Amino acid sequence: MLLLLGMGAVLLLSSGGENDAAEDARAESATPTATPTNTLTLTPLEAALQRAQAGVTRNADWEPFVQEFDGVEMVLVPAGCFMMGSENGDDDETPVHEQCFDEPFWVDRYEVTNEQYGSIGCEQWSSEPDQPRNCITWFEARDFCEQRRMRLPTEREWEYTARGPSNWVYPWGDDWDGANAVESGNSGNQTAEVGSIRSGVSWVGAMDLSGNVWEWTKSVYENYPYGPDDGREADQGGSTDVRYVMRGGSFHNSTLNLRAANRSWGNPYFEYYGLGWRCARSLE
Repeated sequence: MLLLLGMGAVLLLSSGGENDAAEDARAESATPTATPTNTLTLTPLEAALQRAQAGVTRNADWEPFVQEFDGVEMVLVPAGCFMMGSENGDDDETPVHEQCFDEPFWVDRYEVTNEQYGSIGCEQWSSEPDQPRNCITWFEARDFCEQRRMRLPTEREWEYTARGPSNWVYPWGDDWDGANAVESGNSGNQTAEVGSIRSGVSWVGAMDLSGNVWEWTKSVYENYPYGPDDGREADQGGSTDVRYVMRGGSFHNSTLNLRAANRSWGNPYFEYYGLGWRCARSLE
């Protein structure tokens, strides 16, 4: 007689001396039937988020991941730590200090373009649809990102996106190479199509973090060490009595100004033909 105890488990019962012993021996030596299991298959996005939340300690440990949000490509920046600032730059880049991110975040792969914004800024320097939108105030940049349900990147997010946990001097590494950026030596005194210099890509896949146009950040310009909770990342509303950090340098700059640690600033109404922005979003 068969008595079913549950999936994959069967107990054999019978009567009659020697048959009992034989049946028991066969039952003990039988290979148990494997219980089927459901294998969880992660989507590429889920797998990337899992890796990003685990964090990285070297730039080489991260494989760039790009995702579209409402038709705009963004790159995933994993959790991790880096050393913010530089001892080989301006005084406002010191002291060098550690910054850590417990959660990943997203940053636009490219600077915001004329086409995305829907109008042209200073036409003489940036007139084509895929060139960065320039001559933008901080308020206009902030409002555009909010319309996309996003925000400007903070200063420390921007620098981490450019340098990574390996603390590179430039988005592509530690050595200067003007061929990796839209800079004073090759720009022809104007911006270039975003992403046109592929060799300047950062460790997370972001383009033009050095050169082309300076980029607004969310952060108020203050001395280091940088404290994310010291008020510099707080909403300043419509206040004009503040200075906001700009990063990355422009097509008018070279070498020192295009370092990932370099800082500049402007008041929220400041406009400049070498100034644009990109948006960011927190992990939701």
